[in-house]
Amino acid sequence: MRAICATDLSAASEAAIENDTCLQCLGRIGVDGIHLVTVVPANVHSGMPGVNFEERRRQGLDQYRTVIEDAGFDVETHVVRGTPYRRINGIAETVHADLSVISSRGQSPLENRIIGSTARNLARTTVVPLLVNRVERATDDPEVVRERLFQRVLFATDFSENADRAFDAFSYLHHATEEATLVHVRSPKDEDVDTAVSPQEQLTEQARTLENWGIDTQLEVRHGDPADEILAVEAEVTPSAILVGSKGRSRIRRLLLGSVSEEIVAQATGNVFLVPPSRTV
Repeated sequence: MRAICATDLSAASEAAIENDTCLQCLGRIGVDGIHLVTVVPANVHSGMPGVNFEERRRQGLDQYRTVIEDAGFDVETHVVRGTPYRRINGIAETVHADLSVISSRGQSPLENRIIGSTARNLARTTVVPLLVNRVERATDDPEVVRERLFQRVLFATDFSENADRAFDAFSYLHHATEEATLVHVRSPKDEDVDTAVSPQEQLTEQARTLENWGIDTQLEVRHGDPADEILAVEAEVTPSAILVGSKGRSRIRRLLLGSVSEEIVAQATGNVFLVPPSRTV
C-alpha cells in the first residue's frame, strides 16, 4: 500500500510524521511506501532576493525522509506549488495512493465553522481514504493525541453504501485493531421508518465479521443528532480513531458545512479515518 503524508513542515506535522508508533501502525495495516508531500501556496512569494521556498521545503522533507526510511518504508518526496488540498489530491491520484495522512491540531468551536484549513478541505474532497492525525493544540512542542492509530476504532454507520465502504476498510485495519465500537444513530427523521432488519441486528452482523478477526466489539444504537451522538460516544470510549464514510465531492457540497463526516473531522478529539465513495473511472 502507498500512503500520502502531507506536511507543512510545522511542529504539528513533525510530531505526526516522526512518531515511531504512528509509523509502526501504518506498517501494520500494509503501508510500505510513503510519498511525502509539501505544498507551497501559490500566493506565497519570497519577498526578498535569495530566498527559495521550494528548496527550503525540500531540505525539510529530506530530514523526514531519513526518519521514515529508517523505519523501513520506501519514500518519495514532492515539493509542489498551488492550492494545498488540490495538489495533495492530484498527487494521490497520480501515484495511485491507497490513503492520505494529514496532521491537525484541532480547532475551537468558533474556528470549526471557518472554511479554509487544509484538513477541512481535504475532508470534503479527498479522493482516497484520509487519516486526520490529531495533534495537541496550544503548545510549541506538540505530541500526537493517540499514537496507536487504529488500536481502538469507533465505527459510525447509517447502513448506507458509503458506510459499508468505510466498514470494508477493516479488511486491512484489522491488522492493527484490537477493539471496535459500532455505532448507529437514529435521527428524528428515521423514527417513523420501518426496516426489515433492526439496527441492532445489522450491527450484530457486522460485529461477527470483526470478531472473526479477533476484534473485541461493542454495539451502540443511539437517538438524536448523528454528529453529536457519535462525538458523545467518542468521549465515553476514547477510541484511537473514528472510522466514517463521506457522501461525496460534488461542487455544491464543497461549499457547504454541516455534514456528519465534516463535523466529526472538525470536532473529534482524536483521529478520524474518513473513507470517500469509490472513484469513477
